[in-house]
Amino acid sequence: PMGLRLTKLKPVYGFCAETSGAVTILLATHMGVPFSTTHTIAGAIVGVGSTTNATKVKWSIAGRIVISWVVTIPFSALVAAGCFYLFKWLHGAF
Repeated sequence: PMGLRLTKLKPVYGFCAETSGAVTILLATHMGVPFSTTHTIAGAIVGVGSTTNATKVKWSIAGRIVISWVVTIPFSALVAAGCFYLFKWLHGAF
C-alpha cells in the first residue's frame, strides 16, 4: 500500500523498487550498518516513481517521510532517556 500513496506503480516498477530495496538492505547488513526496511523501500518507491514521471510522485507525502526520518532518532533518544529516568525514580537501584 505504501507505493499507492506515494506514486502509481506498475508491477515492473514495484519489482524494481523491491529488488533495489533488498539489495540495499543486503549491502548494509554486509557492512554492519543498521537500516530500516521501511525507509529503504519508501526511498526506492520514490526513486522508481521519479524516473518515470517526477510530477506523479506525491512529494508532500515524500517530504513528510523524510521529516519523520530526521525526527525519529532524536525523538527516540528523548523517549529512552525519559523511560530511564522514570525507572530510576521508581526504583533507586539504577
